[in-house]
Amino acid sequence: MKKKSCSVLVFILFFFCSNTIIYGQGIGLVNVKYAEKIITVGGADADIPGFTSGAIQIALDAIKTRGGGTVKLNPGIFTIIGPVRIPDNTSLIGSGKGTILHKSEGFRTSYIIDADWGMLKAVVKDVSGFKKGMGIQLSDDDHNQGWDVTTAIITDIQDNVIYFDNNTVFDYIAENNGTVSNGCSIIEAVGVENVKIADLVVEGNKKNNDYINGCRGGGVYIHKSKNCLVENVTVNEFNGDSFSWQIDENITVKGCEASNGNGLGFHPGTGSARSIVENCISHHNKGDGIFLCWRVQNGIFRNNTVYANEDNGISIGHKDTDNIFENNKIYENANQGVYFRDENEENSGHRNSFTNNIIENNGIKGEASGFYIGGTTHDININNNIIRSSGKGNQTTAIFVGKNSSKVTAVNNKISGSKEIVYEKK
Repeated sequence: MKKKSCSVLVFILFFFCSNTIIYGQGIGLVNVKYAEKIITVGGADADIPGFTSGAIQIALDAIKTRGGGTVKLNPGIFTIIGPVRIPDNTSLIGSGKGTILHKSEGFRTSYIIDADWGMLKAVVKDVSGFKKGMGIQLSDDDHNQGWDVTTAIITDIQDNVIYFDNNTVFDYIAENNGTVSNGCSIIEAVGVENVKIADLVVEGNKKNNDYINGCRGGGVYIHKSKNCLVENVTVNEFNGDSFSWQIDENITVKGCEASNGNGLGFHPGTGSARSIVENCISHHNKGDGIFLCWRVQNGIFRNNTVYANEDNGISIGHKDTDNIFENNKIYENANQGVYFRDENEENSGHRNSFTNNIIENNGIKGEASGFYIGGTTHDININNNIIRSSGKGNQTTAIFVGKNSSKVTAVNNKISGSKEIVYEKK
């Protein structure tokens, strides 16, 4: 064991001293180049033998010191207690379906005293389920959604005080069900550029973990980042959004699968520009299959399969404009196939186009439409699609246009089994 530890130390010291490799970065479909040197994680023959989030983070921190590189995860089950955080110019690459990142068991406790805005510690009733390196979220009953939740990693525990690395973003009141839990993302890319995440499986263990909302976390979570590629990653059974990216530019998600989650399947949001989602599958999630949140613009969504989700197939809303949807198959979702949310004219999802998609048999929970265009939405092109109802589900209308929407162009669509287009009476 000592001999192995020494060899790993020598390797990492050599790795730190190596020359930094300059990365090439494509535009659109991101192509992050591999470094010549690779740190491997997992197993007796790996540079870092552990199968834990801590072992992965050691490798990522080593890569960060040398300016970028590749962390290669060997086959095996890695126990994740906190999000692994990827630095700039770095690839985190698994070995395919045999590399599984499994979320540890959940734990929660309450505050003894309030956790005020800007604090880096919380005094809690029970620390027995926490440990250093664990991911946490802090909330209370008035601040438990969206951006109101604080996420962090525990840096120290002393008596009944936990210390963490991100300042609280609200005042969390003990008497208002103030809570700390270890619900957290599995993989995070926050404030970085030129990152690749590929060829691995995330198992979220949702039955034994608290929910974390998609603004602050996800199975794979990207925030305030640019030029990132997520490829051939499966997120299953996560208690929250499977894939979430917020306030980003040029995020590409290819060949990924979001399944059986308790949130949204794919959640581009909060001003994310020029996203590409292609060849992905989203199914059996509690929320929408693909949910465009606020200001998702100039994106491309193509060759995706979206089915059996418990809300809509695709949802579009607040300032989600100028996106292209092509060659997708959207079927057997609980509500609408494609749903434009209710927004006023200034904030609606204008100028979106749909070409060569198959929209069928949605409305599993009740009467629905292939396309439901609500709000004061205009300049929507729906051309050359197949929109059909073959008896399964209750997709009674191919295209429903709300009374305040306008300039909906629908030509050369093949429609069967339902009304073709219905305009709501004003």
